[in-house]
Amino acid sequence: METYYVDSCIYLNLWKKEVDESGNNLWEFAKNFFKKVDDEISIIYYSGYLLKELMFVFDEKKFIDKLELFNFSSNFKRVNLTKEEYMIAKKIKKENSEIIAKKIKKENSEISFYDIIHMLLAKKTNSILIIRDSFLINLAKEYQVIVKKPEEIL
Repeated sequence: METYYVDSCIYLNLWKKEVDESGNNLWEFAKNFFKKVDDEISIIYYSGYLLKELMFVFDEKKFIDKLELFNFSSNFKRVNLTKEEYMIAKKIKKENSEIIAKKIKKENSEISFYDIIHMLLAKKTNSILIIRDSFLINLAKEYQVIVKKPEEIL
């Protein structure tokens, strides 16, 4: 049985029916990924940090509706970050913000603190991190975290 930690962008791909600039239906990749996980009775780990990210995107009623996925599916298991892991995330964030500032001078080039937390929780649970962000994919590989896009699991 595989275990996964899914970044917030994948949930948003699904729930907002997102399509990329090439016309690929990202939401269908996400839908098929979640169906496969459900069919295989695999586990998806999530955290309060993931829920907080999603809470910023939806109004209260929609957010509560979305929480049903996490609360009523046996495929979802919550994982928590320790204080030590939180401090490691802060250190990684600081180090990588400086690297990005030196190498890339454009918008949307900064990795979020929550992304680093997701990466660390995927490592903690020995799970495959499901994401799309190319910088985070490379960073996760540096920390020996297995990373895939939803369509790579299908």
